[in-house]
Amino acid sequence: MAMNNIINYTIIFLSVYAVVASVHVTAELQQFDHFPTKADGSLDILVIGDWGRRGLYNQTHVAFRMGKVGEKIDADFIISTGDNFYEDGLADEEDSQFMESFTQVYTATSLQKQWYSVLGNHDYRGNVLAQLSPILTQKDSKWLCLRSFIVNSGIVEFFFIDTTPFQDHYFTEKKHDYDWSGVLPREEYLSNVLKEVDTALEESSATWKIVIGHHTIFSAGSHGNTQELIDQLLPILEAREVDLYINGHDHCLQHISSENSQLQFLTSGGGSKAWRGEVNQWNPNEMKLYYDGQGFMTLRVTEDEISVAFYDVFGEIIHIWSNSKYTHMDS
Repeated sequence: MAMNNIINYTIIFLSVYAVVASVHVTAELQQFDHFPTKADGSLDILVIGDWGRRGLYNQTHVAFRMGKVGEKIDADFIISTGDNFYEDGLADEEDSQFMESFTQVYTATSLQKQWYSVLGNHDYRGNVLAQLSPILTQKDSKWLCLRSFIVNSGIVEFFFIDTTPFQDHYFTEKKHDYDWSGVLPREEYLSNVLKEVDTALEESSATWKIVIGHHTIFSAGSHGNTQELIDQLLPILEAREVDLYINGHDHCLQHISSENSQLQFLTSGGGSKAWRGEVNQWNPNEMKLYYDGQGFMTLRVTEDEISVAFYDVFGEIIHIWSNSKYTHMDS
């Protein structure tokens, strides 16, 4: 089970944590097994991003509605698409932000499931090793955050990718400081990530392949497209026939389809502060949803079908989409 893997990971990590800051960390993908527990073999997942603001900017309202929906669908686990703690990540493992923005906000019984989280650019402005530390899992057992890793659920595999180091401007801008511990030398780190992701996707026998990263590949939102990911990651996703790329970063809910492949681009970055009115023009044949408000996403996976629903801050469904590998339907 996933929790046993986390316990094993904690023991291993604690044994090397004292020296990890001075050792180059490769981008090998660790795998966690989280198999369906429902009798029909289905998985139900909540997806949220860009949330950690000590309950402000409607974070608590979104969390409340997530809890209600999570209870209704009997959520198996939760995915966080990054920017977990604003504005500058965590200072250390004792930072009160962890409890005030996470444990004390997501209190619903249905949300006391495993959370799988990636880092966002705001997380890199803090102490990255603190946010990755298993000490946080000891404080709240549902927390797991790594750079890049895999969650294997049998019929579906989730590939979590650390996208912040791909962006060139974070390495040159003077306005913010970033913690690149474990990332430098950057070229080697990115090469390892791409190689490991490509190999893992190629070797995957799962019916569905879903990739999660913080940054957009395509987006009509404020941040727009991420050219580095278009150039380096997208060709791998298309070649390996990935079904969904799910991200945060833009503070909105968004669904963009691809006219070149089955790949769908989904943004769930409405966990707290939203960017009202910030939307750019997009091909209407590709843009299936753009909602410039707060909310979250659900994902249901079976052997035969995958389906997505977007919820606003009031818990109302604003968009659904499904695909059976043979046909697809939009609403």
